Amino acid sequence: MGPVRGFRKRKKTEKKPEENASASGSPGPEEGPLDWWDEFSRRIHGLQSPSKSLDRFETVFKISRKTFDYICSLVKEDMMAKSAHFVFANGKPLSLCDQVAVALRRLSSGESLVTVGDSFGLNHSTVSQVTWRFVESMEERGLHHLKWPSTDTEMREIKSKFEKMRGLPNCCGVVDTTHIMMCLPASDPSSHTWLDHEKNHSMVLQAIVDPDMRFRDIVTGWPGKMKDWLVFESSNFYKLCDKGERLNGKDLELSEGSGIREYIIGDLGYPLLPHLIIPYEGTELPESREEFNRRHHATRIVAQRALARLKDTWKIIQGVMWRPDKHRLPRIILTCCLLHNIIIDMDDEAQDEVPLSHNHDSGYHQQICGTVDIKGVHLRDKLSLYLSGRLHS
Repeated sequence: MGPVRGFRKRKKTEKKPEENASASGSPGPEEGPLDWWDEFSRRIHGLQSPSKSLDRFETVFKISRKTFDYICSLVKEDMMAKSAHFVFANGKPLSLCDQVAVALRRLSSGESLVTVGDSFGLNHSTVSQVTWRFVESMEERGLHHLKWPSTDTEMREIKSKFEKMRGLPNCCGVVDTTHIMMCLPASDPSSHTWLDHEKNHSMVLQAIVDPDMRFRDIVTGWPGKMKDWLVFESSNFYKLCDKGERLNGKDLELSEGSGIREYIIGDLGYPLLPHLIIPYEGTELPESREEFNRRHHATRIVAQRALARLKDTWKIIQGVMWRPDKHRLPRIILTCCLLHNIIIDMDDEAQDEVPLSHNHDSGYHQQICGTVDIKGVHLRDKLSLYLSGRLHS
C-alpha cells in the first residue's frame, strides 16, 4: 500500500491477562445476543430520526450481518478497551455491536454527527469519539485487507482475470485517481493549498485496482491540485517499480523471442512508462491501435467502478466534507478503502444491491501528462500487435 499522509501506527502495549479478560467482557458478535439487531432497530425507530428507510440491517449499514460480525471481531479488543465509557442518552453503555454500528452508520450515510447522534440516541461528541476509535482500530487490525499480491499464484489469478476481461496479457492492475471534496472557509490559512484545478477544495485518492474491484495500493493525503502523474511518481509503488522490486514477475514469452513484462494501465493523466501503459493519443489511428485503445478503455472501467462504488457505499467521502481535519481525513479514506475490500473478501451479497457506476469524479476533466519513456512505447506497440494477432505467445 502506498503512503497515507497522516497515518501513524499506534504503539502496542503489553496487556496483562486480566486486562484482556476485562476488555472482552462485553459479548462479541459470535457470542452476543441474537436479538441485538431487533433491540437496536427498535431503539432507532423509537427516536424522532430524520433518517429514512431504517428498516433492514443492510439498508442501515450497507453490508450483511456476516460482514458486520467479522468487522466486530477485528476491532473488538480496541473498541471494548477498559478506558472506553460510551453511553446512550439513557445512560446505558454501548456494546461492541452498538459502537461498530454507530461508526459504520456515520461512514456509510455521510450524515452529520448531530444527525447520527439523534438517530441513535447519542450525544454528537460520542458519535465522533466512537467513530474515531473505530478508524484507529481499523488502521491497525484491517490493514491486511489492502496489500499488493504476495504470491505468484495470487498474481497469476489477477493476470488471468484481466486477460479474460478484454484480452490484455500480463496486466497486473489499473490505476486511477479521484477527488475527495472539502468545504473550507476563505479564512482558513491553508485554503489556497487545497484548491484544485477545477476550483474545488479537495484531497486526492489514487488507487491501483485488481479485476475484482479490490484496492491493491492507495495513496492519499495530497492536495487535489497535485497532478495525477506527480501523485503516482511520489508513491512508494513507483519507487519499488523503479528499483525492480514490483511488477517484476515473469515475462509473457512471444514466439519471436521477445516478451511482454508485467505492467499496470492508466489513462492519459499518467506517463507512458515501461511498467505503466496508457492509450494511444490521436483520432485517426491504425485499426490495431484503435482496437488496443478500445480494450484498454474497457479494462480501465474496473478502477472507475471501484472508486464510484467506494464513494456510493461510504458517503462520508462522496459529498463535500464540511471543514474536515486534513490530518484525519486520509485515515478516514483509508478506513473506507479497507471496508470496501473487506466487503469483497467476504463475498458480501449486500453489494449486489449497489448499482454499478463509473462516474466517481463528476465535473473533473481529463488531465494529460504527455511524458513518454521509449521502453513504454515499445511495450505498448508489442501489446497492440499481440492483440491484433500479429504477435503470438
